[in-house]
Amino acid sequence: MSENTIAVTDANFDSSVLKSSTPVLVDFWAPWCGPCVAIAPVLESLAEEYKGQITVAKMNVDENANIPANFGVRSIPYLALFKDGKLFDSIVGAVPKTKLVDMLKKAL
Repeated sequence: MSENTIAVTDANFDSSVLKSSTPVLVDFWAPWCGPCVAIAPVLESLAEEYKGQITVAKMNVDENANIPANFGVRSIPYLALFKDGKLFDSIVGAVPKTKLVDMLKKAL
């Protein structure tokens, strides 16, 4: 976690993500997941570049089972973009930064 990303849990998901005034990119991850660790710096840079426009949130799937189950998260990293309280778009796997930028631009 950095100053540009927030941690979300089953308990604060609604208030932090669904009720956010800006789009929220949620990284469903786990510490043992190699691709999750690999994509983390990309997410950090997006959080910095889009500061004020989007929020980047991280949810540890080992510590939070309900929300990932509700959204059918079966593979991680699962990157879900929420806008106006709804799932707007999602990507599974460690993808190039350009693919994430394209997804974010559609929501802005």
